[in-house]
Amino acid sequence: MSDTAQLEAQLAFLEDAVQTLDQALSQQQTVILKLERTVEFLRERLGEQGARLDAVADGSPEPPPPHY
Repeated sequence: MSDTAQLEAQLAFLEDAVQTLDQALSQQQTVILKLERTVEFLRERLGEQGARLDAVADGSPEPPPPHY
């Protein structure tokens, strides 16, 4: 195999590797964005739960249980 053919083969391999890595990076970025939205949603829900717990801890009368 001549030097030119060998270099062309290496270049083709590298181009394929870069394309594969680019696709993987794009998929990972999509997953990361989805996870960030989920974490923000859960953080908001946890804050709401914390606000409810703070209201109970402040001495507010606790509502009766549902079976009464």
